[in-house]
Amino acid sequence: MDLKKMFFIFMAFMLLLGLGSISLMAAEPIKIVQVAGVTGALEVYAKQSVTGFQMGLEYATKGTMKVLGRPITVIVKDTQGKPEVGKQMLTEAFKDDKADLAVGGVSSAVALAMLPVAQEFKKVLIVEPAVADSITGEAWNRYIFRTGRNSSQDAISNALAIAKPGVLIATLAQDYAFGRDGVKAYKEAAEANGAKVVFEEYAPINTTDFTASTQRIIQAMKDLKGDKYIFIIWAGKGNPFQLAQMKLDERYGIKITTGGNILAALALYKPLVGMKGAIYYYYEIPKNPINDWLVKEHMKRFNVPPDFFTCGGFAAAMAVVSGIEKAGSTNTEKLISSMAGMHFQTPKGEMVFRPEDHQALQSMYVFKIKVDPNVKWAIPELEKELTWKDMKIPIHSKR
Repeated sequence: MDLKKMFFIFMAFMLLLGLGSISLMAAEPIKIVQVAGVTGALEVYAKQSVTGFQMGLEYATKGTMKVLGRPITVIVKDTQGKPEVGKQMLTEAFKDDKADLAVGGVSSAVALAMLPVAQEFKKVLIVEPAVADSITGEAWNRYIFRTGRNSSQDAISNALAIAKPGVLIATLAQDYAFGRDGVKAYKEAAEANGAKVVFEEYAPINTTDFTASTQRIIQAMKDLKGDKYIFIIWAGKGNPFQLAQMKLDERYGIKITTGGNILAALALYKPLVGMKGAIYYYYEIPKNPINDWLVKEHMKRFNVPPDFFTCGGFAAAMAVVSGIEKAGSTNTEKLISSMAGMHFQTPKGEMVFRPEDHQALQSMYVFKIKVDPNVKWAIPELEKELTWKDMKIPIHSKR
């Protein structure tokens, strides 16, 4: 065989070898770890988020579960709702599992514990659905993105539902980051709209008897003159809406107001007909093709509508796929560059990651509670959509 022929055979072999290597690289899985408290106080929220994330990946990839030709592998790790376990699980995800990025943090306390881990390993963490402002505020670092709403978005939308001059408000919240950040943001928003927060009550996270808290609120408000409200911020177990049984409106002129919640919690709103507030998601409110698909598929698979945190997990998946596609890579720096300022679609419609702190700006919905005897839960009937352009969400990050 002459040298020329041997050279062409060699080059053909090298080309095939190169194509094989490219093919192997393209087939390398994208590893995503979802860190969520699937056991513990907020397990209902976490399980919804896990389901929503899986369905969101399915929708975003048109059923292929591939991005850039690479299959997606999702590993779910249980934080048990404990900050130290969340920190350990995320460390394990990046160090041992070699995850390309992570999603999660149901409890704000757990999410805050995980933020430094993302910075240490220089990997993107998409926080969903933890709410505390400090996550994209003073505790934030450049590796953190959040698709979940923050306390300010909750607060401003709920304040816009009732706050005006002459309105007097007491708050009842859980005594940890979620509750305290929520009250701080709510107070700022309510007072900016002319209302006055006159009393703050904080109860342990596992409270089931709200008698003492209610008595302190009554004592602080009973002799005041004005349009009086109790604004409740609560998550997980316990039923602060048992306050409705005390007929505070009839006896003291004190009405209840609160944000929306999961369907099981909305069942507790049935005595609160006419109550106004604001909600992150209710399956009948958004009108768009993505939400139509989510509602239809969720009903088909589980025989119940998608819930509050199902939407959240779905939104996180849409952000993940959009970010990787835009970056053309799972490289952290390319992801950060592509995702900062990125607009993406979700069951709620458009969201955008604010460049300054990577907080997803998004719609919130002002509602009024109505009750249908044929529906197990109270219905948050839409009064007004507040788009991300309608709300001036403060930037809390100092970086």
